Amino acid sequence: MRVSDAEIVRLSRRLALDDLEFRAMYTRRLRGGDVSLRETREKACVFYDPAVGCRVHSDRPLQCRSWPFWSAVVHSPERWAEEAQNCPGMNRGPRRDAGHIARTAERDGTSMGRTAQGSLRRR
Repeated sequence: MRVSDAEIVRLSRRLALDDLEFRAMYTRRLRGGDVSLRETREKACVFYDPAVGCRVHSDRPLQCRSWPFWSAVVHSPERWAEEAQNCPGMNRGPRRDAGHIARTAERDGTSMGRTAQGSLRRR
């Protein structure tokens, strides 16, 4: 999950760490210069605990907030179904229309690529 400087500040305060300490413990630099939260050996977010879910949920980064409405996921029903197998929150909660999904993807800097048809359930 990509994380901005402002999100790092918010998360570091939540964990009572200074920004540099947080960056060293919980982030990594991606090719191209972006910063991402680290993953576990199982490729899960470092803040995800299978027993309780996200340990920083109220302060999670925008990219986490917009999941699963990323263009790479909503572009086909097959991809949506594939991702839903690994995400316990998908296909639960209120339905979201295509406009909401497109706006959510845009806020994360992704593009829909195709027009979303119908509605998908929000996680």
